[in-house]
Formats: sequence, C-alpha cells, structure tokens
Amino acid sequence: MQMKKKIANWGNYPVMETNEVEFRSINELKQFVSSSTSAIARGNGRCYGDASLSDVTISTLKFDKILFFDKANGIFECQSGVTLDQILDVIVPEGWFLPVTPGTKFVTIGGVVASDVHGKNHHVDGAFSRHVIELSLMLSNGEIVICNKNKRADLFEATCGGMGLTGIIVSVEFQLKKIETSYINEKKIKVDDLEELLELFEANKHYTYSVAWIDCLKKGKGFGRSVLMLGEHAKLNELNDAQKAKGALALPKKKSINFPINLPSFVLNNFTVKLFNFLFYHKNFKKEKHSIIPYEPFFYPLDAILHWNRGYGKKGFVQYQFVIPFENKEGLITILKKISDKGWGSFLAVLKTFGEQTDLISFPIAGYTLALDFPVRNGLFNFLDELDEIVLQYGGRIYLSKDARMKANTFWKGYSNSKKFTSVIEKYNPQTKFQSVQSSRLSITAQ
Repeated sequence: MQMKKKIANWGNYPVMETNEVEFRSINELKQFVSSSTSAIARGNGRCYGDASLSDVTISTLKFDKILFFDKANGIFECQSGVTLDQILDVIVPEGWFLPVTPGTKFVTIGGVVASDVHGKNHHVDGAFSRHVIELSLMLSNGEIVICNKNKRADLFEATCGGMGLTGIIVSVEFQLKKIETSYINEKKIKVDDLEELLELFEANKHYTYSVAWIDCLKKGKGFGRSVLMLGEHAKLNELNDAQKAKGALALPKKKSINFPINLPSFVLNNFTVKLFNFLFYHKNFKKEKHSIIPYEPFFYPLDAILHWNRGYGKKGFVQYQFVIPFENKEGLITILKKISDKGWGSFLAVLKTFGEQTDLISFPIAGYTLALDFPVRNGLFNFLDELDEIVLQYGGRIYLSKDARMKANTFWKGYSNSKKFTSVIEKYNPQTKFQSVQSSRLSITAQ
C-alpha cells in the first residue's frame, strides 16, 4: 500500500512530503523494490534528522514478527520492523536483556542496525553490531542475501551504521545478555566541575554502564558541573523483599504521560534552561546515592513522556552529537565553553565514553561523546558549523543518526573509512536505488 503524507523524524526537522509504502511480506517488498527507482527504509522515525527521509519511504513497521528465540542460549531473531520495547517484553521475563541499547526503546531493530547504536556501555561492550550474528538483506535487484562477519563481510560492515544505503534489512539475529533480575544497581555522583567528571569517568570505567548529565550553561567555578550515573544489572541477592515479591524478572509498569502540544518557542530560553539545570543538579542532595531501580528509568527516562519532542516547539530541534578522542579533551572543553558563552544551552546534555572503533563506518571512536538538543532558530546552523570545525580540528566526527544539517566535507573528513564505505555501496547498490535526503546532502549517493 502506498500513500502520500508529510513526515519528519524525531527532531521534527526537516518536514517533507513522501510517498510511504508499507509491506507485510518478502514478496510485497521485492515487488516494490524491483519497480522502484529511489527509496529509503524507515522504521519508527526515531533517528533525529533526515537519514530516513526521501521522496519515497519504505515503512518496515508492519514487518514485525519474532522469528526465533533460543531461551537457553539467548539467541534472538526477528524481522526488521520489531521495536526494542516489543523485544524487551519477551526476553526480560526469561532472564535476558539487550546487549546494547540506545536511550529509547521505541526504535526498530532495523534502525538499530542501520545506526549501529551505542549505549551507556560502549566502553565495555561496543556497539550493537558486535553482537549481531547475521543479517538478512534485500539488495537493490530484489535479491535476498545473508551476511555476517565472515560471509559477505564487506556488506555486513557497511550495513551496520550504513544508514540503510546498502539495502533493506529484512531480519536480524543477535546475541542477548544474561541477567538475574530486571533491576539496575545505580550509583549517582554529584560532580562539582568538568575536571572532576572526567577523572570520575576514568576511575569508574570498570562499571558496565556510565553516563553523565552536564549543566552546559554554568560558567566560572562549577563549569561542567554534572551528575554521573553508573549502573550494573542487579543480582538477585541485592533486591529487597518487596522487589523479590513482585518477581525478580518482572517487567516494569508501563507509566507514561503525554506531551499534548508543541510548546511556544518563547518558553525555551536562557532563563528556563538555567532554572532546569539548577533544579536538576541540586535535587541530588547527597554527593553519592545508591539505589536498586527498574531498568526503564535508568535506560529510558524520556520514554515516560510520550511526544516529548513537542517541547521544542513547531520549528523542531536538532540533536548535535559528536565524539572527540580522549587525548584531545581540550576540544570538549572548548565546545562546552562556546555553548556556555553563546547561552544556547540544552535541557539534555549527555556525556558518555566510547571504547575503540571496531567497525567500518559506525560513529564511535575511543573518546568522549556529547549529545545536546538545540531548538531550530536563526543562526543555529552557522553556530553548529563553527562547532563542526572544532570537532574536526580535534580529530572527531558527528553522529549520522542525529544529523540534519552537517556539510558534506565534515562527513568526508570525519569518517576515515568513508571512501571504503561508498565503494561497498557502489558494489551492492550500483544505481543508488537506496538513498536519502541525508545521503544526497553529504554526497554519499548521487543526487
């Protein structure tokens, strides 16, 4: 079925008109791909920019069957339109968890692979692709192929993090992580400044999960003040009696509130961001706090607010995420100071650490990654261009799955394997049948 509609991804920028195609079977998908000249696959629209936008989009949401679950060994296979929340509902009660998860569970497994998502545990467990056993992919000629780290390895590597440009992901088989409970043993540390935060990241790198919220508007004393959150999957003997009574592997109650309208743009200003940052930082009364909590508030705090993206207004927002190598931490400091001086702070400013890069085109490299939300406004893109220059100067790059405005040369300079990546696209997608607004903008595919 095909219908014309206006769509945008999670940032609500850009908005464009598309012909959306849905499919429920391989035959339906093959028929459309064989007759199409240009399209891109799209899951739940939770990438932030234009990576899954095109004049024609192929929605995977109706292709959502679980194919196989080996409960003894934690091997899971499903079609590309299955979302992480659907997977969690099945695997957690059986004592398994996702090997890597982004900050929302409302993403499809196809999108997870296309973005090669990272989580709070990249420094320990790498990106999602490290845990993929094999992929089933439909090429531009309609052929279904299987690829993994040994079979058609070039296709596998270019598909993981390749933003859908090699083909349509049909199914994914991957290894799960064993857990004793559905709870997280969380440790929160109230951090005085950025220097202390970076020292604490290093001192606590043995933790499986780590992430920090940063007050990006604070200047002078307390610059970079933060709250560092560390976590491990809780053991059975760490639960209290009430938690054990509910069931060690019980799913968290699905609590959510709805953000009903787009906020007026004047609500998001320097004062409100500073007030939010002040309250968020000071609500942590103690230097350290230990808690055993359900996994949802630790991994997916914003999922409790449906349509929270409306909080940035009708013009939408862009999430700016970059990574800079550990040895060039002065680049991180420089960018935070520019943001503070500009006064364009973000309610969401999240810092994590990455381990070594182990794949072809995926975003993470060993270093610090910072993600910030900026409402779309006059002068924003020029300001972000300035930040891009700093990122490149210090050997970093920008996350494709969050990008909505990066210039082509920033991509080509930032991703050292970009030429090898495009050569694989040319091999398996020779007429660039699979292309997006982003891939054209970045000169990855021909316009």
